[in-house]
Amino acid sequence: MKMYEKVLSARNWNDEERQILTQVQRMVDEVIAPNAEHIDQTGEFPWKNVEAINALGLNTIFIPEAFGGMPMSYKLYLEIVSIISEACASTGIIYATNYHGMKPLIDFGTDEQRARLLPRIAEGGMGALAITEPTAGSDATGMKTTFTPDGEDIIVKGNKIFISNGDVADLYLVFGKWAGIDDPKKAISALIMEKGADGFSVISKERKMGHNGSSTCALSFDNVRVPRANLLGAPGEGLAILLASLNKSRPSVAAQARGIARAAFRDMVAYGNDREQSGKAVLDFQGNQFILADLAAELLMVERWLDYVADLVDGGDSNFGLEASVGKLRASDLAMKMTTECVQFHGGYGYCRDYRAERLMRDAKITQIWEGTNQVHRQLIGRSFRSK
Repeated sequence: MKMYEKVLSARNWNDEERQILTQVQRMVDEVIAPNAEHIDQTGEFPWKNVEAINALGLNTIFIPEAFGGMPMSYKLYLEIVSIISEACASTGIIYATNYHGMKPLIDFGTDEQRARLLPRIAEGGMGALAITEPTAGSDATGMKTTFTPDGEDIIVKGNKIFISNGDVADLYLVFGKWAGIDDPKKAISALIMEKGADGFSVISKERKMGHNGSSTCALSFDNVRVPRANLLGAPGEGLAILLASLNKSRPSVAAQARGIARAAFRDMVAYGNDREQSGKAVLDFQGNQFILADLAAELLMVERWLDYVADLVDGGDSNFGLEASVGKLRASDLAMKMTTECVQFHGGYGYCRDYRAERLMRDAKITQIWEGTNQVHRQLIGRSFRSK
């Protein structure tokens, strides 16, 4: 563990960042971690956890100061996502979804839009990102939700599925196709829909393998009127907004996966030292040492790669899509591998709810699927090497 802690300490947080991380860790230890098992078993939305996050003002760290924020580094944001997710993956993705949904508003919204909408997020409001549809998963150009201009309004009609925070959000970033533009790519547009709009409804809430405390919903837009003033950019500029959004949300999901992997790794080390078989600690067996050595090496590589991606973002680089894909791919694959081995390490106990190993394994799986399946990321990375 000394080698791992050495890598983490190399981040050289400044005094303010260290203070924030100390407060986050204390909040996690006192509120989120003790609540995690109950949230998983009951499927209750973790409002206490959200209140604790809001009490620290963690939404403000990605919002400009002019709109109620206290902006900090992207690297710090990713670390906070990992710390929360290590204790409770459901709460981790609830918090991260605020960023996923609202960062495009920060990056592409007008000053008027940001001044009007962002303060409610800075004050603890929740965001959601609505892209996926029954016919549009990894291929967003297949979406059928339509945006039809009507005077000062846009009429939204369609359905979305698998929307995190879908039933609790205050603001929704919704993607659809602009009526009258035939090209499926050029038609994609984006707008912010506010909570309580007439014609908007939550159709259902999914029952899932993991992340039981996080709401994942199907949404219906039945001729919902949204002020045209809430359109991000111009009609047809949505695809560029979507891709730029995913480039920053994918490392965020990687950070969540990193948190899950950290939890499994720590549990394996603790159990391997405490549990005895045949008069020896589980970690005295060479086979188990080899497994842990390989996993530790992979975790260290993920830690450093996500630092690299964060440095690109904090340095103002706008061309980091492939690096984001590599981070999401490797972190989520490791989370699944780490948690599977964690269950195996615990033997029969790993399959039971006496230990959190089985919860970590269930929570890890979705990280390989959302924000682009890992098959899609392999395709994106692989075809980048083509010469033509």
